[in-house]
Amino acid sequence: MVAIALALDATLGEPPHLIHPVVWMGKVTSFLSEWSAGNRPAVQFVYGVFITLFTIALFAVPAYFLLMYLRNLSMVAYIIVGAFMLKTSFSLKELFRVAKRMKSLLTKDELEKARYELRALVKRDTRDLPEPLVISATVESVAENIPDSFVAPLFYFLLFGVPGAIAYRVVNTLDAMIGYRGKYEYSGKFAARLDTVLNFIPARLSAFLIVLAAWLARRDGRNSWRITIDHHSKTASLNAGWPMSAMAGALNVQLEKRGHYILGEAKIPLSPETIDASLNLALTTAVVWSALCLTAGVIKLACFT
Repeated sequence: MVAIALALDATLGEPPHLIHPVVWMGKVTSFLSEWSAGNRPAVQFVYGVFITLFTIALFAVPAYFLLMYLRNLSMVAYIIVGAFMLKTSFSLKELFRVAKRMKSLLTKDELEKARYELRALVKRDTRDLPEPLVISATVESVAENIPDSFVAPLFYFLLFGVPGAIAYRVVNTLDAMIGYRGKYEYSGKFAARLDTVLNFIPARLSAFLIVLAAWLARRDGRNSWRITIDHHSKTASLNAGWPMSAMAGALNVQLEKRGHYILGEAKIPLSPETIDASLNLALTTAVVWSALCLTAGVIKLACFT
């Protein structure tokens, strides 16, 4: 199931929006969250708990019963359908596509367009960012998406199967949509805190995987480890600093969000090629994590047969 899901992502990428579960998670979240606007903070928070638990159940429970039915009906159907469901819980190809697009725009000196399209990757104000900070934001997004978009879904798949991966993706989607200050601040608090808890282990695991990948890819693994340990706590997020610090150290660059944090040391200046370097390191990290997941799957299969 893992192998097929990885092959689907590498070859086909994301399924059409009409059948993509994450798109429907977003539609459900948008519809339900509108009901919380204008209510008192306590009411918004309680309603936010309901939104989170209801949406998890709406997507994970049917997946559980469908796969249980298919497993008794046909193992082939069970594996194929399960692989498709698992693939929709993670995304590498789309992340790489967007990051490469950023590199292409910067190489062509289309800074204004790059600033505009950067909004698809980060929440910060991108309107007046100089080129080095546009590059930094792109590399930060690549690093931060290693746990969010790949390591964590497979981690929860190993623990709880496909429904576990789907439940994680629901929480992560809710956090991205309503887990921030503003209109939905209180209705999104529960999802944001739950996402922090669920990413606690994957974020740290991702940092160690990036350090290992740095050694394998002949990057600066020693510096990646040092910067991870020294700089991971500089971000407001309990989790985001881990993979971003590991990436900054491995590439010997400095990543900065103005007014918030500076990670790493500027031994090498940021350039559009830094984006390619971050993607190569992310790919090596993904290969290492995939190999570990497949190995775990083989061991589990051997133990139960």
